[in-house]
Amino acid sequence: MGKVTEERVKIRIIETAENNFCVAACDGQKVHDRIADAFHKNRKVELSFAEMDEFTPAFLNAAVGQLYGTFPAELIEKNLSFTDLDPEDEVVLKRVMERAKGYFEHAYSCRKALKDVIGGEDA
Repeated sequence: MGKVTEERVKIRIIETAENNFCVAACDGQKVHDRIADAFHKNRKVELSFAEMDEFTPAFLNAAVGQLYGTFPAELIEKNLSFTDLDPEDEVVLKRVMERAKGYFEHAYSCRKALKDVIGGEDA
C-alpha cells in the first residue's frame, strides 16, 4: 500500500448491507469488503450509520473489527471515520475496535493457547 490520499469514500451501511437492521456477520462482511477495497486503493473512508435502526457487535466485528487483522491499527484509526452514530452506539463501536485491536495484536498467542487447549494444527 502506498500513501493514503485525501480522497474520501463515503460508505453508507444501509446501502451496502441493503438493510437497516444489521445483526449478522454476513452483512458486516459486505461493509468490511468495501472498506478494505478503499484502503487498498489508498483512500480514506467515512462510514455512515445514517438511517440505521439496529446493529449488533457481531455485525461491527465483521465490518470493522476484522480490519485489524489486515491493516495496521494506526492506518485504520487515521483513515476511517464514522458519521451519523448515536453516542451509545459509539460506545459499542469503540469497544469492538479496542477488543479487535487487542486480539489481533496478540493473535499468535491466542491461537497458540487455543491449540494447546483443543489440540490440532488448525486452531
